[in-house]
Amino acid sequence: MGLVVPARSSYDIEEQKREQKYGKSYKWIALSNTTLGALMASINASILIISLPAIFKGLNVNPIDPSSTVLLLWLLLGYSIVSAVAVVSVGRLSDMYGRVRLYNLGFAVFTIGSIGLYVSSLYITGTVGALSLIFIRILQGLGGAFLFANSAAILTDAFPSNERGKALGFNQIAAVGGSVLGFIIGGLLAGIDWHLVFLINVPFGIIGTVWAYVALHEIASIKKNQKFDVLGNATFAIALILLLVGITYGLLPYGSSTTGWSNPFVLGSIIVSIILFVSFVIIELRTLEPMMKLSLFKIRAFTFGNLSLALAGLSRGGLQFMLIIWLQGIWLPLHGVSFSNTPFEAAIDLIPFAVGFLISGPLFGYLSDKKGARLFTTSGMLINVAAFLLLLTLPADFDFVSFALITIFFGIGQGMFSAPNTAAIMNAVPPNTRGAVSGIRSTFLNTSFMLSLVLFFTILIATFGHELPPAITSSLTALNVSQNVTASISNIPPTGILFSALLGYNPIKSVIPPKDVPILGAKIYSELTSKQFFPKLISKPFIDSMRVVFYIGAAMAFVAALFSALRGKRYVYAGINEKTKKAKPGIKKNSQSKKAGKQSSQKREKTGQLKS
Repeated sequence: MGLVVPARSSYDIEEQKREQKYGKSYKWIALSNTTLGALMASINASILIISLPAIFKGLNVNPIDPSSTVLLLWLLLGYSIVSAVAVVSVGRLSDMYGRVRLYNLGFAVFTIGSIGLYVSSLYITGTVGALSLIFIRILQGLGGAFLFANSAAILTDAFPSNERGKALGFNQIAAVGGSVLGFIIGGLLAGIDWHLVFLINVPFGIIGTVWAYVALHEIASIKKNQKFDVLGNATFAIALILLLVGITYGLLPYGSSTTGWSNPFVLGSIIVSIILFVSFVIIELRTLEPMMKLSLFKIRAFTFGNLSLALAGLSRGGLQFMLIIWLQGIWLPLHGVSFSNTPFEAAIDLIPFAVGFLISGPLFGYLSDKKGARLFTTSGMLINVAAFLLLLTLPADFDFVSFALITIFFGIGQGMFSAPNTAAIMNAVPPNTRGAVSGIRSTFLNTSFMLSLVLFFTILIATFGHELPPAITSSLTALNVSQNVTASISNIPPTGILFSALLGYNPIKSVIPPKDVPILGAKIYSELTSKQFFPKLISKPFIDSMRVVFYIGAAMAFVAALFSALRGKRYVYAGINEKTKKAKPGIKKNSQSKKAGKQSSQKREKTGQLKS
């Protein structure tokens, strides 16, 4: 009998070499640094929502004024639009020039943007000040795109395939937790000094930039002399910009309509974007080194992972805003909270969702490393379907314990889906495409979130536009308000009322013309601007529209579950340097086993993939 020794996988050898070169703790350094980046980018995306009233007051700009609505939208969404547009191109550049190098650049750009925002807020006010903040936020969004595009790729490079779900689970806790922390931090800092909202990221950005530069290393093998697909990148960027800008302006009133979907600019932007997306596919199919390798969509796990991600984003992307408006516009005022304090209180009330995600994200990321993603991602989406249906049972003035339990349930389902799905997508592709794939995944996620927000808001505004004016007229007539004042208030666009509630203003107080206050009299004016009047006024039309939103959200979550189930069994790309299945111990080390092992290795290298 020859000597029996345990066989070692090719990854074991690569892991040993990596540990010898960078140390055993390198993968945890990569996780902690990319988690800091995800946390900063996530906080930055939500911190403004709660602090906008203080910011616009400091700038001496009225965000509810129709002429300022565009400024409000761009300050809210400009960062997300730029991140969504740039992230695919940045991912491709990362595969060409190094993921760590461009990640470090993103950290630096993000930090410079944070410094610029703080300086601008100190010295520039008025409309020019708002425009300055918008342009610097766009720059910061570009830095965020570098962070988003490379975080998952760096973690995929650093961790073996049987640990990636766990690593991505912890990383995505920062992203979800950061969105809630952004609301809380924004509320606290805006109450002290609104300039601090922009300063908070600066010290962490400097630390993260220096730390990333010193501690992170380029593990991926970067092929030299790659060509950048200029035409493909330009076509895709213009198409996505037109789509996102077009749908964003679709939320604004146009002419006599409560929304802008009949606006020629909106329609033209969407039509041209569709034409350009078709052109982009043709360009990529004819390009030797395309920005987006469409052949990746032949990989079942990659395709259905991204499709389920997009449907999951469509189902829940706008939900957080809908719940915020519900809390700030109805529930909190009914429970005695002043409108100015509702943004901070709403952030506190949404913590249960983050708790649910915190519980399930790392746990199911870890389990997916052992069992594969399909069971957990599909179950997570079905839990979200159930959570949407449970939200349908809540009245406008709900019991908070029921609301908290449902949102925890929602967070658990999302945690079950998020990390396993990301790990499954990243595991399924060749190592030299991980930067681009991470960018594609982020684009699916960010774009679906934007589309969801626009879809849900459109449903809400359409229902409001139909049901709110008669409700206002009936309520004001009952208070013996004059017909002129009643007509004036009834004709206020529902968009303005919703934005008022979102920003923590008393919506009725914001829309009553000052000249009409003496006509109303102190008693009626006090009744109209009380904490109870507006919530009771909008409760029925709001709940009617929210039911439509919840049904649509449940339907899209169910389709996401179907796509998730179609992803197939656990699937990991196994190239020359990586392999997921270890040979069983006890193989005799002789010439026959060596020959068989060599043939098996050659077969794997030829196919470039492994099913388990």
